[in-house]
Amino acid sequence: MSTGFIVLRGGLSLDATERRAERGDILIDGTEIRDCGPCGMAVPDGAIERDVSGSIVIPGLVNAHTHGHGSLGKGRGDLWSLELLLNAGPWISAGRSHEDKYLATMLTAADMIRRGATAVYDLTWEQPRPSVEGMHQVARAYDTIGMRALIAPMMADLSFYDIVPGLADSLPDDLRRTVDGWRLDPFGASLEACREVLATWPFDTDRLRFGIAPTIPMHCTDDFLAACARLSDEFQCPVHTHMAESKLQALNGQLTYGKSLTAHFDDMGLLTDRFTAAHGVWLDPDDMRRMADRGASVAHCPASNMRLGSGLAQIRELCDASVNVGLGSDGSNSSDNQNMFEATRLAAYVSRVLTHDINRWVASAEALEMATIGGARAMGFERLIGRIAPGYKADLAFLDLHDLAYVPLNDAFNQLAYADDGSSVSDVMIDGRFVYENHCFTTIDLDALIADTERAMERLNRDTADRKEIVAALEPHVADHCICFSSRPHHVASICDKHG
Repeated sequence: MSTGFIVLRGGLSLDATERRAERGDILIDGTEIRDCGPCGMAVPDGAIERDVSGSIVIPGLVNAHTHGHGSLGKGRGDLWSLELLLNAGPWISAGRSHEDKYLATMLTAADMIRRGATAVYDLTWEQPRPSVEGMHQVARAYDTIGMRALIAPMMADLSFYDIVPGLADSLPDDLRRTVDGWRLDPFGASLEACREVLATWPFDTDRLRFGIAPTIPMHCTDDFLAACARLSDEFQCPVHTHMAESKLQALNGQLTYGKSLTAHFDDMGLLTDRFTAAHGVWLDPDDMRRMADRGASVAHCPASNMRLGSGLAQIRELCDASVNVGLGSDGSNSSDNQNMFEATRLAAYVSRVLTHDINRWVASAEALEMATIGGARAMGFERLIGRIAPGYKADLAFLDLHDLAYVPLNDAFNQLAYADDGSSVSDVMIDGRFVYENHCFTTIDLDALIADTERAMERLNRDTADRKEIVAALEPHVADHCICFSSRPHHVASICDKHG
């Protein structure tokens, strides 16, 4: 009779902190790792044995920043900056039913799991505001597929067209009237919905947690930000925002507040050890020291930072300042996939085009540490996940050593970061259960998910066709205005542009 123990025999386990790769056994008791030891170690009678000697075993990757709803928007734009992506938001995220939210989140989760991710910080979006039912649908998707998640709905009370100086006035009259109709509701209803979600959250908080995401500092009035700080303090819930992602945001922050975005968030009481800043491309040394002093984290998203031309984040400087750094894929509508192997590789590569000093570069094991321990810390799960060690959850990814990325095997860390695109992931375990086995999902019907998504997209494309045309008409005006605004000088240099 089974005792509930599983022993994984002979896998090549990686420890990113120690940069150590060694073969051994892992004993799992229910949802947790009970013991790690040498090959052939003694285990309780009746333990189920599984030979993983043909695998590299790593902690499940942790995606510190994405948008679960974004999977339905992949590939929508090409030459889009961040500001053009925001301009497209009223089209690409419009008209979603609760079932659409469930499908989009499930599709995002599947894309992550098949590439070895087991936990995610999801800044989801619901129009016109978060609802209890909508947030439960997002959570239900992660619960069904078996993924660990921290869900934080993006919220704002000022639209994109409200916050870019002079943008609305630069638009033709008909387009200005249209965007005036896209103004956002007062923030009270959004925060009341979040309060109800927090007070009545029905899910296991070791698996699924809830936070809040005032989406971009300037998109939120100070009254709104102060209310977010009070709500976070009351429930001790995490806060996540897009901080200094683009040069326009950094410049606008100085213009709006007379100080950096980070300094303003600190003044509003939001910069705590529960706070994560996505991107942080245009942070300066004072911002970094301030974040380190408060115990805050940065979610580095190198793929979308380059995809949207936002710039190259100064990750070595953040680490030197003792800021915790996790890695994120960002949403599929801004980086087009959920591949944390890609995020790991790019985190290392980006550091190498910022300086000739090799001692300032991000090494392969360091990038993997960001993709596991760093992300776990940003989510507040650092005592549960991110390591293969007794007492931690059995969230593991298994990489096939016969995948050509590892033939021949010279250095597992280098080859994981630089040779593997995630295709080697054969199995994924979350909470001691295989949710992905032999390259197949065990918790969902992938074919049914694809069919349901295709039907939903037929309807959404039809229902949002008018908004697509409006966004296309707005695009040249938004692009010209934002390029002009962003040409102003700034003391942080995070982009390779001779024109600044």
